[in-house]
Amino acid sequence: MGRLFGTDGVRGRAGEYPLDVPTIRRLGAALARALGHGRGGIQFLAGRDTRESGPWIERELAAGFRSQGATLVSAGVMPTPAIAYLTQRMGYTAGVVISASHNPFEDNGIKVFSGTGEKFTEALEAQVEAMMDDRSWGAAHGGTDAASGAGPAEVEQIDCREAYLDHLLRILPADARRGGPIAVDCANGATTTVAPQLFERLGFDVRQVGCAPDGRNINLACGSTAPELVAKTVVEAGCRLGIACDGDGDRAIFVDRRGRIVDGDAVMLICAKQMKVEGRLKKDTVVATVMSNVGLEIALREAGIGMVRSPVGDKYVMDELIKRGLSLGGEQSGHVIFSDDLFTGDGLATSLHVLRTMAVTGRELDDLAGELRKLPQVLLNVRVPRRVDLRTIPAVAAVLDDVERRLAGHGRLLVRYSGTEPLLRIMLEGRDEPEIRRWAEEIAEAVTEHVQSR
Repeated sequence: MGRLFGTDGVRGRAGEYPLDVPTIRRLGAALARALGHGRGGIQFLAGRDTRESGPWIERELAAGFRSQGATLVSAGVMPTPAIAYLTQRMGYTAGVVISASHNPFEDNGIKVFSGTGEKFTEALEAQVEAMMDDRSWGAAHGGTDAASGAGPAEVEQIDCREAYLDHLLRILPADARRGGPIAVDCANGATTTVAPQLFERLGFDVRQVGCAPDGRNINLACGSTAPELVAKTVVEAGCRLGIACDGDGDRAIFVDRRGRIVDGDAVMLICAKQMKVEGRLKKDTVVATVMSNVGLEIALREAGIGMVRSPVGDKYVMDELIKRGLSLGGEQSGHVIFSDDLFTGDGLATSLHVLRTMAVTGRELDDLAGELRKLPQVLLNVRVPRRVDLRTIPAVAAVLDDVERRLAGHGRLLVRYSGTEPLLRIMLEGRDEPEIRRWAEEIAEAVTEHVQSR
């Protein structure tokens, strides 16, 4: 079968491997088996985004669970972090989210959270994949096959939005609720069921964007991958700020009152500095990924805050937070984790932390975000037929060494393979954008000549 889990669960085109009926059922059975260790009473809490494929994938997954004596209860359309939180709070064995996050509607995915609200470990993922690869196990648990004749399972539906909203409302205390007009873009996705109500209860005049899902318009020219729409709304309506969630609600990108984008790097700096002042930033250290701009590292250092870098992926940020006992980490893309709230990104929780900092400091978002001075960054993608160690190719290694010499401590070079596509990503940061772009193109040309031709 090969590798099933990627950096954020199982993902693909709905109806095609690995999201075809037989594979979904086998996955459900293997998940139940791995978590149950032969015991009964295993209960999963499920949530999904607004894609038209979500309900049938949920039913087929439930059929796989049922084949092992496990049950699935659905909270319906809910953000990913809501399921992570509610799984722990309501005592479920595990949570499952059916979503492909920021991908187009044709895609979908399945990700799993433990009973403590953390993402599935790689060890458990490997155990599940081993079961699904084991033909003898599959034969012994044939109830998971589409050919077995068993239909999709009926799924019990529950409404637990209030419990999640109560959790979020505690983040922004009453004395920090300043109100005013804000724009909220739900990407026609999972946050449409909770975000408008949340901000209205907090006293904000909410201008809704991307809040009319039809099963196919999730992330379509809206949300965190297209913040231009909410930026336009902010400027035209005179809003204090804009919040753009992604399809499953685990991240958010912000827009200041002038319509300028405020990404995860700026959010981490804003919140880290205030948390340090209040004594809430554990060990005065933040976790960021290798993609975060070196300007963040410099600004944090000037504020007396350390920074640890992790590989790209919020689950790697989470791993570092847990291992080091830290309270804040995230990604430039808008996944920000406040571990005292939850060990996964939550776009709505992040929004409330930003609003809290604005209220406590009496400053607007553009003022706060202006303290991050980013170095120019260039990112190029090169399609490659296979992954090879670039340092073993003398011509490519020579170009890499030459670029690093030219940077001479005034920038940063990062070359890595994509975790989801056959791409080599070349990222350069430095003082002069045209210069570092030219250097990135030199590396890309060397890779094209000496790697693609192999």
